[in-house]
Formats: sequence, structure tokens, C-alpha cells
Amino acid sequence: MAYSTLYTFTFPPSLPLLFQHHKHKPYSLSPKLTFTPTTLNPNILRNNNMMQSSRVSSVQDVVGGAMAIVQSSPATWQSSLFSNLLIFVLGSPILVTGLSFEGIVAAFLLGTLTWRAFGGDGFLLVATYFIIGTAATKVKMAQKMEQGVAEKRKGRRGPGSVIGSSAAGCVCAFLTIFGVGGAAFSQLWRLGFVASFCTKLSDTVSSEIGKAYGKTTYLVTSFKVVPRGTEGAVSVEGTLAGILASVALAFVSFLLGQIGSHEVIICILAAQFANLGESIIGASFQEREGFRWLNNDIVNIINISMGSIIAVLMQQALQNLHP
Repeated sequence: MAYSTLYTFTFPPSLPLLFQHHKHKPYSLSPKLTFTPTTLNPNILRNNNMMQSSRVSSVQDVVGGAMAIVQSSPATWQSSLFSNLLIFVLGSPILVTGLSFEGIVAAFLLGTLTWRAFGGDGFLLVATYFIIGTAATKVKMAQKMEQGVAEKRKGRRGPGSVIGSSAAGCVCAFLTIFGVGGAAFSQLWRLGFVASFCTKLSDTVSSEIGKAYGKTTYLVTSFKVVPRGTEGAVSVEGTLAGILASVALAFVSFLLGQIGSHEVIICILAAQFANLGESIIGASFQEREGFRWLNNDIVNIINISMGSIIAVLMQQALQNLHP
């Protein structure tokens, strides 16, 4: 169906004379102009539709290929790198609040290794640890800074802290990737991995909540009242918060299928034993003459290693009792 539309324009009296020789229709440059709509060539429409369909198909192919890489089972180095890069880009606003640039690089390596060893579920466990730990560090930050007990860089942790928090987990990841001990030990390495992060999260939350809300702080070796932030000091508030943190992370790991129900209890107990040992080491040796090398990062490595080893030994003992 053809449509015509009338548009009215006012021209100077002499202007229409300039166009009297123009013979083309349907244009009439009188005070009223008539335009006839142009009919599009069906071939052009068909080509445009084909091009659009081709673009949509290409995008679908790219997305489908990316999803295939992410969902690779078991995980490969390619899928681990790609998945980790994608998540780090999307999660960069959160990462920069808790890590320095060097810390982000170290965390990227940890995330890639974790995904390769334990898949997306293992990565999600570490992400949960990071989010809860960072949130605890930020609690009453102004007060902690005023009292001189806050973490450096307003809680933004560097590579030393990342390595100190993940060394035991990385060892368990390598043992899993290379199949050390075979299938019989694979679950033990997974348990050690989970226990190491339960231990570190419990220690972090206990320390940070104790600094923020601890009413009375005791030195673990003598129960002498000491100022907040003293190495080896504990508080009731911080200790309870640390226990709850280990319970939460162990339960998340259970929901993700990383550990069984009885292993949840093992991780919680191993975390508390390791944190007690870490407090004793801090109170007895840290910042003492001859132990200047024993800084927080090294103590963290000792702490999470104890948690991981204790959990593995407890599981082995239970297996020997109930073969």
C-alpha cells in the first residue's frame, strides 16, 4: 500500500521559478510538497537479516566456547586460567579493597592453582574465605588505626600475607594435581586444603574481632592481662568469633561437596588446636631476641600448616579405628 504525506512550506515568490524546468515526479515544489516513500529492495533486507543472524551466531559460538572451557571436568590449566581471569576481572572492585596490586597477582596465582586442583567449588571456598576475612579486617578500622593495632595499608594485604595464608593449601593443591598417594590420599589432601583455610579464617576473625570488641585481652601462656594487639593475646569475644568463622567456612565446604559431615568437625577442631599453638608461639617467641625473623607471615605459615596436618592426622586416626 502506498502512502503520501503532504508537507506545507512557504517560499519566497521567486523561488518556484527556479524549478519550473524540473520534470521529475512526484516532487512538486509548489507551496505543497509531496513525497512518495521509497520501497526497500527485498534482497537488501534479506542480506541485512543474514548478516545479523551471522553476528548473533558468532556471539553464541564465543559464549558457548567460553562456557565449555569453564565447565571442563576435570579442570585443566586452560580452564583454570580462563575462569580465574574472568572472575578476577568481574570481582576487581572487591579485590582492591582487601589486596594490594602485588597481593592481587599472588591471589591470581593461588586462584588458578586452586581451580586446577579442586575445580570451581574449591575456588568458591577460597573466595568465601577472602570475603569474610576482609570484612572482619575492616571492622572498626578507624578505632584500630587510632590504637595502632590495625593491619598495614588499612587492611589491604600484600603478597607475603597471601602466601602466608595459603602456603599449606598450595601444597595440598600440588599433591592433588600430581596425584601423590593415588586415589586413596586424594580426599586427605582435599581435607588438608579446607582445614588450612578454616584455620586461617578462624585466626583472622579472632584477631580482628578481638581488637575491635575484646573487653579484656589475656596472654595465652600466663593469662596476664595485656593490651589489645599483643602477640599471643586472646579475648573471649575474639575466640568465639573465630570459632564461628571456622564453623561457617567448614559448613560452606560441606555444602560445596568438598568434605563430608564428620570432616566438618575435624576442620573446626583442627583450626582451634592450630590457633592455640599459634598463640603460644606468638607469646613465647615472636618479637623476642633471636627470633626477629619470626614475623607474622612466617607465623601464619606455621599456623595453617598445623591446621592442615592436624586435620589429616585426625582423619587417618579415624580411618584406622574404623577401617
